[in-house]
Amino acid sequence: MTAPSNPILSEPQEKRFLVLFDFDETIIDESSDDAMIRLLPGQQLPAWMTDSFREGQYNENTQKVLTFMAEQGVSMESIHSAVKKIPPSPGLLKLLQYLQSHLHDFELVVVSDANTYFIQTWLEHANVRHLFRKIFTNAARFGAAGELALLPFHSHSCSRCPDNMCKQVILREYLADRQTERGGATFQRVFYIGDGANDVCPSLALGPRDIAFTRRDFPMHRLLVEMQRSAQFKSNIVPWVCGEDIVDSLEKIVRER
Repeated sequence: MTAPSNPILSEPQEKRFLVLFDFDETIIDESSDDAMIRLLPGQQLPAWMTDSFREGQYNENTQKVLTFMAEQGVSMESIHSAVKKIPPSPGLLKLLQYLQSHLHDFELVVVSDANTYFIQTWLEHANVRHLFRKIFTNAARFGAAGELALLPFHSHSCSRCPDNMCKQVILREYLADRQTERGGATFQRVFYIGDGANDVCPSLALGPRDIAFTRRDFPMHRLLVEMQRSAQFKSNIVPWVCGEDIVDSLEKIVRER
């Protein structure tokens, strides 16, 4: 894909639809953490480290892994190369090609508990960074010792989410900000594409006409289906196995003009 010189300014401001993407196991076909662990001697973490991981402390746990990698001599160049080699989820690039051809209708955002270095590196290598208006994720940068250091995205009071990120807070604040920037105009519909348990919370902010695109048989899909059965989730659920499944749904919606 070829990036326009200034994609944000060259597109109409009042797009009809907002599409939010998770990153790990949604845009890419595995956890970026797993790709990092394969760089270690033996391609696994020692038991003493995994035993120290705490539930709900994703950012803290990932930082332990990155620090250990630096101690084991894993270089910045190796990390950079490994991130670029992570495969996209099936049909994901076809979905992005479709969205690129309809940027007059769709505004794209990433909301991920990964980090800026992994996401920016992968999107730029795939030549799709220009499609996304905003990336919400944890800040990351390499220090002098070669260690990739993470910072929490924000603090919040949501009991469902890890301490460093509540995606529902991010979604609600983004919608409010964009409504102000768009002179009071709201998006006609919002679409959230994800896979994991931490994608459930933002899905709860969706309206009755919005869609949660859930990767089939992944935690987000199972949890939202259970909530829908008990009337706790009242938006639409569309499961996907490949990006073309999402394209099929979006094409029908675009034709509803």
